[in-house]
Amino acid sequence: MAGDDDTPLFHELEAPPDVREKGGHEILRASVVEGAVSVSLRRSFDDPFTWGVLLVDLARHAARIYALETGMSEEEALAQIRAGIESELDDPTDPGSTSAVN
Repeated sequence: MAGDDDTPLFHELEAPPDVREKGGHEILRASVVEGAVSVSLRRSFDDPFTWGVLLVDLARHAARIYALETGMSEEEALAQIRAGIESELDDPTDPGSTSAVN
């Protein structure tokens, strides 16, 4: 999808209200580009365990959005998200590459 001058459009989300009010720093940005996920992130935490907590928190938020926007229950959405996580951990579809840029 492109704008009037053929510049590709990027539909970015607004920062959450508490971030606009109190400040902070962005640690994760994920976008869908031609059907694939493109990610940039900062390590941000001293312990990788905290990323696990963050990822589960994101999964719960996503499940709530599915429950709000579809006929699916939050529990069913979370079960499907969990199944996707387990499947991808067991057999990655795209191991990709990662570099640190800040």
